[in-house]
Amino acid sequence: MNILLIHQYYLEKDDGGGSRFNEMTRQWGEQGHQVTVLAGMVHYATGAKRDKYKGKYTLVEREFEENVDVIRCHVSESYNKSFLGRLWGYFSFVFSSVYAGLFKAKGKYDVILVTSPPLFVGITALVLSFFKRTPFVFEVRDLWPESAIDTGVLTNKTIISLAYWFERLIYRKSTLINVLTPAFKRKLIEEKNVPKGKVIFIPNAADFTLSDQVLQSFDRQSFRKEHGFEDKLVIIYVGAHGVANHLIQVVDTAELLIDKEQVLFLLIGGGMQKPMLIKQVEERGLKNVKFVDSVPKSKVFKYILASDLGASILKKVDTFKTIYSNKTFDYMACKKPVLMVIDGVSRQLVEAAGCGTFVEPENPTDFAAKVKSYLDADGRLFTEQGESGYQYAKKHFDRMVLANRYLEHLQEVAGHQEK
Repeated sequence: MNILLIHQYYLEKDDGGGSRFNEMTRQWGEQGHQVTVLAGMVHYATGAKRDKYKGKYTLVEREFEENVDVIRCHVSESYNKSFLGRLWGYFSFVFSSVYAGLFKAKGKYDVILVTSPPLFVGITALVLSFFKRTPFVFEVRDLWPESAIDTGVLTNKTIISLAYWFERLIYRKSTLINVLTPAFKRKLIEEKNVPKGKVIFIPNAADFTLSDQVLQSFDRQSFRKEHGFEDKLVIIYVGAHGVANHLIQVVDTAELLIDKEQVLFLLIGGGMQKPMLIKQVEERGLKNVKFVDSVPKSKVFKYILASDLGASILKKVDTFKTIYSNKTFDYMACKKPVLMVIDGVSRQLVEAAGCGTFVEPENPTDFAAKVKSYLDADGRLFTEQGESGYQYAKKHFDRMVLANRYLEHLQEVAGHQEK
């Protein structure tokens, strides 16, 4: 099968961040399917553009992986500077990806797969679906425009109205809609009136292939000693440092635990709010918060394996009660208990798996109390919760199993088109 994937945030091989589609497209390519990816030129968290892309509108990378080609498309470097800069970053990708889809991604495709946010990538899907006479599957990784409204990123009423109108258009024109959580599925069917038969559920997942591979040769004690972790209770957060993540609550919690010298918060990643967070840590004189820039997934797993607890954190807004945090699955794959600082379905996931503790979002007092409970806990609690999460994720959220299930749906869509 020949698949055209539209994904503005598709990672480079050595990028840190959400690698859901990097892993799935690699698996599809190894199975003999051809995948072409229309991807952006800047990282979603940092907004940084590599030198090799500067001055170029598109750049084709053949055999990025086996049977996977990537066409990098221009994204404005104003992406991470302001709301208007971010908006222009979205639309600059729309224009460049439409151009690349029409003039660089040649040949016949069986299906177009587009993943959102941003919602505006749906424009590319609509245009290419029309000109290539190919059905498209639309994926909802995050509810837009609700999440942008709830976090205060989107405030203009006219733009909000246009976004909701466009969302309805995309849902109507797509052949299938994939959602990443059961809450998304309910919302689309019950509140947005999307036909039930049009919505499928392929969630985020754990990459056991990579976690198990790293675990086989990993010397935890040496790594901890090298990085100064050997006497610490290390609480790791991996991901974006943006408005939606609201990591200032970690800084506030660290300040409450300043007398607990064995506690260390390790924040890995980048984003718009990272400079502010670093400044806050310095101004408060906190020695129990350490920042690490984004690192490739294989190295991220080493940091997770060297830690004691994994934290999944988002701003306290109703929309985020509907999402699964993808970093949670990385913690589970590495057998680490999870401090779930997100209410809703993510909390339900951790409770069902028995793999961690819920922390009320934006409540540093509760956060600090939950950390202290692990300080006082028997070592068996870490082992039991870590193993429970691993087994639960292995049963319900194995990336290889879900990638194959996704492929079956794409083949079904392509088959209907042929008929």
